Amino acid sequence: MLRSVAGLIVLALAGLVLSPSPAQAESRRIVAVGDLHGDWDAWQAIARAAGLIDGRDRWQGGRTILVQMGDVVDRGPDSLRIVRHLQQLQREAPRAGGQVIALIGNHEAMMMTGDLRYVHPGEYAAFVTRSSGELRDRTFAENRVAIEAAYRRDRPAMTSEAIKDAWIKATPLGQIEHQAAWSPTGRLGRWTLSNPAAVILGGTLFVHGGLSAELAPLGIEQINQRVHSDLRMQRTEPTAIINDPLGPLWYRGHISREPEGPQVAPSPALSATAQPGPPPRPGIDEELDVVLRLTGTRRIVVGHTPSLRGIIVDRGGKLVRIDSAISRAYGGTLSWLEIEGDRVTTRSTARPGGG
Repeated sequence: MLRSVAGLIVLALAGLVLSPSPAQAESRRIVAVGDLHGDWDAWQAIARAAGLIDGRDRWQGGRTILVQMGDVVDRGPDSLRIVRHLQQLQREAPRAGGQVIALIGNHEAMMMTGDLRYVHPGEYAAFVTRSSGELRDRTFAENRVAIEAAYRRDRPAMTSEAIKDAWIKATPLGQIEHQAAWSPTGRLGRWTLSNPAAVILGGTLFVHGGLSAELAPLGIEQINQRVHSDLRMQRTEPTAIINDPLGPLWYRGHISREPEGPQVAPSPALSATAQPGPPPRPGIDEELDVVLRLTGTRRIVVGHTPSLRGIIVDRGGKLVRIDSAISRAYGGTLSWLEIEGDRVTTRSTARPGGG
């Protein structure tokens, strides 16, 4: 669908909101935690230091709103443990007047669409039961014809025994259960579909990757609906909103336009010498102004793009980057963001065991 970014900028600068998402007045303390990538120890240290949980890992945050920014999974071994804890806190927090919001990240979407490139072996091991070996053998037997055909497309001379050995090696115990749990009807898939891709609290927009000027006019409700629809259908094409580089799960354009993002060019809306044709994309500050105007917010908080320097409050406070490479897989800073009214504070704590 052809979109006129230049037209959006003109309307936004004129003070018109195309898809209003009125910011709910929010006086409660908000704690936002970035990408955890399977590091239980880091998550536990942050949650305790932020006063969210007690010594028994139960909710003690009172009326605090916790926003976990997505990407709980991949790269580390304890994704399932963290998910289960977030689910527990989602049940416990409302009893004290609090709330736990777990955003959908691109890695949760990858789990639901079968993209297993970054799965840690420990993530499969967490699903292993005494029946896992039998399940794997039965799965191979039930799908033997299709599996053999797939292997022989590249290596026609492979024997049945060699194919089975190769498939067993490529299918570690627990993987079948892992993929079933992350299917749209599985317990983790259903949980993911109950969570939003983006949410507005007070004057702050929270979204895993970012919100491009192309998609901002849809409004948060429609964006969430489209993300859920694509996940249910397990869409893998690059034009799907869950895979789109301009979509909320993958967008990095608020941080950098090179080398991954589209090239920056002056907006025709601000130039009297604009040439005909598709309008260039706006610059970063220009786009942030458009997105904040269209969503009725003052700032956008994002994860997704790790920073070893810790949390970065950028662009005059309009952008807060809170993926501080928390997981031991990256070795960054154990940090969280606190928002109370107009006050935005970055916090950090020591990594358990040092390092």
